Amino acid sequence: MPLSPSSPANATITEQLMLRLKVPTKLRNLEATLIVFAMIVTTAALALVDIGVTGVVNPSIIGLTFGLGAIVLAMHVAQRFVARDADPLILPIVTLLNGLGIAMIHRLDLSFGLTGWEANATRQMVWTAIATVVAIGVIVTVRNHRVLQRYRYVWMLVGVVLLMLPLVPFIGVTINGARLWVDLGFVSFQPGEIGKIALALFFAGYLVTARDSLSVVGKRLFGVTWPRIKDLGPILVVWVVAMLVLIFQRDLGTSLLYFGLFLVLMYVATGRAIWFVVGGGLFGAGALIASQFLTYVQGRFAAWLDSFNQANYEAVGGSYQLVQGLFGFASGGIIGTGLGAGHPGIVPLAESDYIMASLGEELGLVGVFAILSLYLLFIARGIRIGINGSDDFGRLLAVGLTFVLALQVFIVVGGVTRVIPVTGLTTPFLAAGGSSLVANWIIVALLLRLSDTVRHQREAVPGA
Repeated sequence: MPLSPSSPANATITEQLMLRLKVPTKLRNLEATLIVFAMIVTTAALALVDIGVTGVVNPSIIGLTFGLGAIVLAMHVAQRFVARDADPLILPIVTLLNGLGIAMIHRLDLSFGLTGWEANATRQMVWTAIATVVAIGVIVTVRNHRVLQRYRYVWMLVGVVLLMLPLVPFIGVTINGARLWVDLGFVSFQPGEIGKIALALFFAGYLVTARDSLSVVGKRLFGVTWPRIKDLGPILVVWVVAMLVLIFQRDLGTSLLYFGLFLVLMYVATGRAIWFVVGGGLFGAGALIASQFLTYVQGRFAAWLDSFNQANYEAVGGSYQLVQGLFGFASGGIIGTGLGAGHPGIVPLAESDYIMASLGEELGLVGVFAILSLYLLFIARGIRIGINGSDDFGRLLAVGLTFVLALQVFIVVGGVTRVIPVTGLTTPFLAAGGSSLVANWIIVALLLRLSDTVRHQREAVPGA
């Protein structure tokens, strides 16, 4: 006998359906509220910068704020149609970081008298618009992340080509000692920023198919099951590529980023910590040898280990920038000098490589901790997406993309605070730079797509 609409069973089913319809709306409403809050904080930061430097609020900052807000809200609206169950915290976190970066870049522009299209903040807004549009395109077109796994070897080819592109004569450009840029005449960019995404896609796809042989097969020695020689092939190939980047592109940070990404995904795929021992030993040995024979690596280590030595301080490419950044952090103290009240322009490349030192001076230790907490929350959400995934490729991809940003933050912040040697990487979402912004917003779009898929998969399981 069919159940009537008023029967208890039908009532329960109806309530469950209504609840599932309400949850995505609540998630998106929470996201919209947090985006508005992020824009309020950004507007306040821009206003404080203007007041601190010029004494009056420039009306153009309203245009900057509305521009960023409109772009991000457009992505929010797109999610309401194509990713209704996506994580509600990722987009607001990124919006706030991006907005704080624009505020500090605007502050540095005022110090150097840059206005209009010459201003780095204006260019950063344009790149943010481009990056967000690309991210919207990714989240609209990639409806099922498993499709990306089919093209893992295509991603490998794309990643290697982008990685080696700066070495091509006539288009490769050396900036600040590192050959990471490509100049096509009408635009210059860092292909390695997009390459890290392609390699994350390849590593995730490859390790899904190869994890069995990498995790359970091997010879036991000293109580440890060591991998077979033939299984070391992939890690040796990636190690060689990382060393080539270190030697020919003269960039320790990018080399560490790629190799670290592969090691983490190897560990997540196999559950064997021995890969960290093997991989860490390989990279450590390579870096040690490089420090003995490559003068620029020697210089980086000397500037790190003995920063306040007069010879290192005055040397070309020495510790001058690092020491100035440390002085900036020290000047900020606990609560900072206040936005617009410090002297961050004294530090070379304050808007890009050393933007954390600029923020540390004017926002103080409290502000730096707040920014690092935002990164920590972003990383936690990304790892959570990976843990909750129901397919191995999605898990590895979410962890890989999240780790790329996590390691990049550690390398940059560790460098400017003298925890590790300084590298040429940029702080995600904060630092000036179009290539980095586009790549990192693509990572955001992929994580949002993965989080939406995770929730759909959990709802498809009875009782989930």
